Parts: sequence; structure tokens; C-alpha cells
Amino acid sequence: MTTEKKRWVARISEQKKITELMTELDIMPLTAKVLVNRGISSAEVARDFLHARLSSLPDPDLLPEMEIAVSRLEQALYRHERIAVHGDYDVDGITGTALLVETLRNFGADVEYHIPLRTRDGYGLSGEAINRAARSGCSLIVSVDCGVSALAEADLVNELGLDLIITDHHQPPAQLPTCSALVNPHLPANRFPWPDLAGVGVAFFLLLSLRRRLRENGWFKDRSEPDLRQSLDLVALGTIADMVPLTGVNRILVRYGLQGLDSAYRPGVKALKQVADVKKVTCGSVGFRLAPRLNAAGRLEDAALGVQLLLDEGPLAMPDLARHLDRCNLERQQLEAQTLQQAIAQVEEGQGGDFSLVLAAEGWHPGVIGIVASRLVERYYRPTILIALADGVGKGSARSIHGFHLFAALGRAADTLSSYGGHAAAAGLSLPAEDVAEFRRDFERVAAEQLQAEDLLPRLEHDGEVTLSELEKTAVVQLGDLAPFGIGNPQPAFVCRDLDVLSAKIVGEKHLRFSVAAQGDRIDCIAFGQAERLAQLQGPIDLLGKPEINSFRGNDSVQLQVVDFKASCV
Repeated sequence: MTTEKKRWVARISEQKKITELMTELDIMPLTAKVLVNRGISSAEVARDFLHARLSSLPDPDLLPEMEIAVSRLEQALYRHERIAVHGDYDVDGITGTALLVETLRNFGADVEYHIPLRTRDGYGLSGEAINRAARSGCSLIVSVDCGVSALAEADLVNELGLDLIITDHHQPPAQLPTCSALVNPHLPANRFPWPDLAGVGVAFFLLLSLRRRLRENGWFKDRSEPDLRQSLDLVALGTIADMVPLTGVNRILVRYGLQGLDSAYRPGVKALKQVADVKKVTCGSVGFRLAPRLNAAGRLEDAALGVQLLLDEGPLAMPDLARHLDRCNLERQQLEAQTLQQAIAQVEEGQGGDFSLVLAAEGWHPGVIGIVASRLVERYYRPTILIALADGVGKGSARSIHGFHLFAALGRAADTLSSYGGHAAAAGLSLPAEDVAEFRRDFERVAAEQLQAEDLLPRLEHDGEVTLSELEKTAVVQLGDLAPFGIGNPQPAFVCRDLDVLSAKIVGEKHLRFSVAAQGDRIDCIAFGQAERLAQLQGPIDLLGKPEINSFRGNDSVQLQVVDFKASCV
């Protein structure tokens, strides 16, 4: 059932707009083309995109109920109230918690924090944590990356006589929790121009607004005012890990935050980079090396370890804590591989549907099923849900494909679900174990109604066709100005046709290295994870690849990172 065929889909661009950008901004043709392909066709917008200034950030008070939240936090500071920050166990929640705790303490607040245990507490606000906050003398709870669906927990906060500020970025349900303030860019009252913030991004704008209010009211007259630019490393880490679009506001935050991560002025980040063998921090190294190690604590153990690492606190020295997280990540990888093999076996035995995969098993660890679901989407290209069964309850994690809105689909198949939440690309759910089969049928029905056979072929989008001569060094260097790359702002990719293959070989057991040539031009290529395709490098090929600068022993040269290739049409 594996998906081998892939659709190469060109992004549409208008030559007139490309020419206008080239002239007005004095940029090269490939850069102008990629900008237009990203929907950036005016010189003013393109200039803002290329420079991405912090001064361009919107007014935080445009977020719903921001001024109410800030007033309550200001009151807590003046009254010396104890504040509890309640986060989530993924990297977005970990970084958002660290950001709020660190900055509120720098403002002069008395702050404690809580991160739920995935296997014990599950997602969202924890009743036990709320009771603990009340016992420890807290009068205000601030959530980050969770809470918009916490109806019962919000009622508990009110019963205990505490106040609750919810900051979240998940899709709100029809009924909202009762609280002092609910700051979420997806609420109908939102006026903030960029709703696709990560949870840590919402928390950052809360702190921006609070700092401005405190400054206006003389709070920093006798104390130092924190520089929130120093916190953008946390914002970048959580934003990249949560896979929100890296355009608009997120692009600005991440661009500056990556600089902080690269300099690693936090001892914990420095230690994490060392164990992950990260020399230069990019979106890729955050997503594939740093974030998984932070995530591993929350998946298998206690996500509070990640907060300790970022805040440089706790019983362990930062290098020791980073090594512990690295070991957790190794264990996570082993569990992931085992679960993946078992899930593939279920699919090959015929348990998958024609349009979706809903798989369940006892013994699966709820901390890795989301990653495995992503691996299955890569392999089979179907909306995929993995459900870990334990004690008569199923906890599921879902991942989607292009054009299939997962959260909306779950709403249409929710008759058997106890709870669900998420967004278009990813979601979580729970249900009684006895209802898995019925839910599988319901979800397959919804998928079959919305998807066609063509939708089940992976889409590989690219920025058009080029010749090897167009991929000269100066042009490729300028394409790097469009970084950081990620969701919503993919790394530029192009198609080159009728290429001769030279000196192909397997490197590192899993990868291919070769060169391609045409009309007297030659470029080196690397195809990660495609070693099994060595025999297909015969005759002229068409190649879809991402041009980049490869630095080796002091020499810079153009290299193509190969996404896919196929025999050229005769």
C-alpha cells in the first residue's frame, strides 16, 4: 500500500509581477519568482518580508481580552500576589512556560509553574495542579498553550476563589470556559492581523503588552526593565517546533529568535546544542535535533525537565540535564521504531481504509504515537490516527494530508469521541476502547466523502523549471535571504530536466551522492534517505531539488538537495 508516485506541482507565478519586483527591489530573477510564488507581489510587502523588522510587529492589544489580562497581571504585581503558570508538555508549552516564568519573575512577580504529565494528567489544565496552586497560596493562574477547552477546570478555579487567565492558540469550541480573560487569536473578537501564532507567541505578546503598561505606570522607575528581545530564542524554539506558518509575524519572531539560539547565551541551550551536535542553528536543526530532545522529556518522563533546562534551574547541572534529555530521546526513538513496525504490520494486514488509517493497540506509548502517525502519513499518504489503548480508554493522535482539515473532519465523526481538539494538520482525541471500530468506520466515511484518488498522491510543490546555469552561486546565495524556511515559507525548490547522472554512490548507508550535468554545467547533489533508489539513476533524469550553498573545507559551492527524481520523458 506504500505510496511511490508523487505529483510535482508548480506554484503559479506571473512574469509581469516577477519583473516588477526585480526592477523595484534590484533582486535576481529566482528570488523575485519565489517571492511571487509565496503570494508576495508588491514591492512594499516584499521589502517587509526580506527585512522582517521587529518594529513591524502588530500592537499586542489587538488580541482578544488582552487589556483585561494585562490589568489583572498588573494588579497581581502591585499586590505581590503569587502566580501559577500552567503549560503543556510539548515544546510549545515548555518554551511558553519558561518564557512566562522567566519574564514575570524579571518583572518582580512571585511565580511557580506546572507542566502536566502526559501519561497521568493528559492534555490541558490539570485539576490536581489547580488544587496545588490554591494550597500554595496562588491567587492567579495563567495558562499557556492550553485552556480554551477547559470548562470543568475553569469552574474549579472559580470555586476555589482564584482567577484564571487563559492564553491559547488552539481552535475554540462552541462553549468557552469562564475565566478572567481568554487571549486567543482564533476568537471572533480578534483584531490581531496574524492569527496563526504558536502558544509561546501568544504569551510573548501578552508580555509585550504588560511591559508597556508597567512602563507607562512607572513600574520600572526603580527596577531594570527586561529586554524581551532576549526572550525571542524561546519564542523561535516553540514556534518552529509547533509547525505554525513561518510567515508574517511568526517569520519576524523566528528570524530574530534564531540569532539568540545560535549564540546560545542560555546555559541549557548551549548544553542542548552540544549533545545534539548542532553547530549552526537553523529551522531544520531546531525541528529535527533540538526540539525532539526537549519533547522527549514530555513524551516519556516529565516535561518540567525541559523548563528547568531553559531556565537554568533544578538539581542537575545543565550538561547533565541535557545528556539526560538526549537519553530520553534515544529511548523515544526506539519506542517509535517499534510502534512504527507494529502499525505497518496492521496496515499490511488490511486494517487500513482506502482513504484513511485508524490504527489502535494495547501497549503503545501515548508519547510517540503522534510521531508515528506522521511517519505513516509519509509512507501511505492518508489522514492517519493512532490510538493507544489502556484500561478501556483510547488516547489518539492524528496527522493529516494536504487539503484535508483534520479538526473539521473529527467534528463530523465525533459521535463516539469523549473529547478531541487540534487544527487542520494535527489533532488529539480520546474515546472508549470499545468504540474504536465504530469510530474507524465513521472517520473513513468522512475521508471518503472529502477525498478523491488523486488527493492520495503526495504533492511535491516547486517554484518552476530552471536550467543548471540559472543556479549559479550568486543567485543561490540571495535565495538564502528568504529564510527562515518552514511551514508556509518552504525552502525554494526547482525542477531541472534532461540531466545526465555522474558518479552516483551511496554515502552514510542511507543517502545518495551524485552529480548532474547538462549543456556543460555541473552541480553536485545529495539525496537524503534515498539510497535504495541508486539503480534508478540511469539515463537522463528530471530532478526536483532545493539549491543551497555547501561549505566544505573553506570552499562554498552550489549543491542540490534532492527531493525526488524520475526518468526524463523521451
